[in-house]
Amino acid sequence: MANINKDALVTDIANASGLSKKDVETVIEAMQDSITKSLRNGDKITLTGFGTFRISARAAREGINPQTKEKIQIPAMKVPKFTAGKALKEAVK
Repeated sequence: MANINKDALVTDIANASGLSKKDVETVIEAMQDSITKSLRNGDKITLTGFGTFRISARAAREGINPQTKEKIQIPAMKVPKFTAGKALKEAVK
């Protein structure tokens, strides 16, 4: 299984679409910025057939430092989540 990085993704999309690599990279960066801004505002982003990006809240909890075995408090935080859509799930079966 290969690890596809951003550069390889840009090349693949440029070849498939006929757009320049620079244009594809600009679109990908704009998409990342837009998704990040929307999640920061608490919005949910749904790309029909592909999946949904949303924010999930994690409660504060107590953890253990594995090196010292000391108990530590882990603060509450918000984390991004991605749920694959039906078409994506079917495509990778």
